[in-house]
Amino acid sequence: MARIEGETPLGTAGGTPALQLLAYSMDIADWRKKIDEIDAKLVQMLNQRARAAQEIGRLKRMREMPIYEPDRERIVLEQVQEQNQGPLQHKHLIQIYERIMDVMRNVQKDEIVEKDRGDGK
Repeated sequence: MARIEGETPLGTAGGTPALQLLAYSMDIADWRKKIDEIDAKLVQMLNQRARAAQEIGRLKRMREMPIYEPDRERIVLEQVQEQNQGPLQHKHLIQIYERIMDVMRNVQKDEIVEKDRGDGK
């Protein structure tokens, strides 16, 4: 927790409410900075996953395979639950991954539709 010299931590005697509020805000700011850094990494990783999904979509188009593969999605969900060490509950992690997979299916659909139209964008 970031503190100002001479300030007491929250919940201890001393320190004015203004100093305590400033310390709390600085602590939140520190955590938000950490979240911003994590978000930047997540964006990179999600884009890597999207590139992989595009390639899978291309291969599915060539092999005339369906986009939606429930067995594969079930395996992914099982794997992420096995890897989950918390604090996310499994049900929350499942919700996040269901949304990620939904978006990635759309990326695959876009890959197939664009290539079939000849857009290539």
